[in-house]
This record gives sequence, structure tokens and C-alpha cells, in this order.
Amino acid sequence: MDFASKVLLAMCFVALSMAGVQIKARTTEDAGQKEIAAFNKRYVELHLKMDTPGILALWAEDGVDLMPGAAAMIGKQKISAWVEDIVAKMPGYKVVKQEMEFHDIYVRGDWASEWATERQTVQPPGGKPPIESYGKMALVLHREASGGSSRRCGMQLRNPENLPRNARD
Repeated sequence: MDFASKVLLAMCFVALSMAGVQIKARTTEDAGQKEIAAFNKRYVELHLKMDTPGILALWAEDGVDLMPGAAAMIGKQKISAWVEDIVAKMPGYKVVKQEMEFHDIYVRGDWASEWATERQTVQPPGGKPPIESYGKMALVLHREASGGSSRRCGMQLRNPENLPRNARD
């Protein structure tokens, strides 16, 4: 085999190797995207069911929740106490609509980030008019050391928005 043939063969080998690495990286990225999509679906379903224990189970022990106008809530225990206090003040209220559109899902290994627009409709008891809320939130997710496909919310940042013009009519 002459020198030119050896060079061509080596270049083909390098190209095939690089293609294999890219395919593996793409497969891993696709798996991460599917994992986050499953997390997001469950996250929305739990809110719609008002499954407080299920929602809180999605939080990492050292998770951080940043709510507008409030100090950072650090740790699952503090976040849980805050959520349970709110729920206790709202007996008979029911979430009747929970819509979240997730954007810019970015997955790198055990870490992922995304942001979402959110619309929630809550029906108070006693025939009172429904309460509609809109906002944005950012999530930073981390796969727990225990492995598997379970992700935990490591950080949540919420930003309420004014009601859209078309919802005011």
C-alpha cells in the first residue's frame, strides 16, 4: 500500500471515529431531553392534581426557591414548610388548569436548565370567580447521586407577570 493510500485510509478512520462520537453524543443528548420532558410532564400533572407531597418529592434536599420580594428559601424542609403553609390557607381551592410551556432546555450530563411560561387557574370554593395567574420560571435540575433517571429541582426562580391583554376581556 502506497503512502497516499495509507493517508486516505487514516483520514477515513478518523472521520468514521468522529462520526461515531457525534452519534453517541447526540443519542445521550436525546436521552437527556426525553428525561427532562418526562420530568416536565410529571411536574405539570402533580400541580394539576394538587399533589403537594409529589411536588415536594421533586425537590433536592439542598434546593433553592427564589420568589419575588422574598428571601431565598434554601433547603427542601424550608420550601416544604412554605408550600404547606400556603395550601393550609386555601382549603377547598382546586387547580382547574395548569399550563406550562418549557423553553431552551439545556442538558449537560447530570445537570439541566430550562425556563417556562406558566398559566394557572384556581377555582375557589363557594362559587367565587376563578383566580388566574401567569408567570415565568426558571429551573435548574440535577440528577441525584443515586443515579437512575430521577431529576430533582435544585433551583426555581419565579417571576409573576401581569395578565395578558386578551385574558382581561
